[in-house]
Amino acid sequence: MKLPDTIELDSPPVFDLGDRVRVLKVIRNDGTFPGKNIGDKLAEPDDIGYVIGIGTYLQRAYIYSVHFLESNQVVGCLSIELERAEDRAPLIAQAEW
Repeated sequence: MKLPDTIELDSPPVFDLGDRVRVLKVIRNDGTFPGKNIGDKLAEPDDIGYVIGIGTYLQRAYIYSVHFLESNQVVGCLSIELERAEDRAPLIAQAEW
């Protein structure tokens, strides 16, 4: 996992809860996904999922918990690994930053 050069936490998250997102690159298990071997594929490019949680990693980057409905897995993704699948209001209303 390569972190962005900038400190993302200085800005609001790129994605909100409920956003529909698309994976841009293969996401593999780095050892933090239980029940899978290190290096196993967790998501493929163009897989669609929904942001169900937002956390942080090393006080630098946001980690988005994305629920992929096809595989029924929740995978942690960086913003550089995702893009918004369509512009629409989030499923869950969010307070403004």
